[in-house]
Amino acid sequence: MRRGRRARRMSMTSLIDVIFLLLLFFMLSSTFSRFAEVELTAAGASASAPSDRPPLFLRLSPEALMLNAREVAMQDLPQALADLNTAPGTAPSDNATPTADGDTPPRALIVALTPEVTAQRLTDLLVVLRDVRGFLPTVLGGTS
Repeated sequence: MRRGRRARRMSMTSLIDVIFLLLLFFMLSSTFSRFAEVELTAAGASASAPSDRPPLFLRLSPEALMLNAREVAMQDLPQALADLNTAPGTAPSDNATPTADGDTPPRALIVALTPEVTAQRLTDLLVVLRDVRGFLPTVLGGTS
């Protein structure tokens, strides 16, 4: 006759120990770095004085980028902004009042979004604008 074997309960302690060690290993071996970041500030959070120069208007759509009603490629945007900022009659020394420390305040750049614009397209634009000095971008939301 066969002797009936009783099903032995498996101990969960060793399984939990192994899971904890694996979790600890993966936490310590992974890298915690930021791949990319875009600095965002609130619209009224600017500490600088407003510029006396008129703002520039930038319209962002999924397929086009319009700077003051003129189509511009994303890679040509820094040069187009520099050209508009140094055009005759718009040089910082001509129209802007210097602040107490002698710096000219940044020129307002109003960015209007069309409803179809993706977050990635807006992020690409903000990454390009991050490297352009002398402008204070303000993003207006798209309407649906």
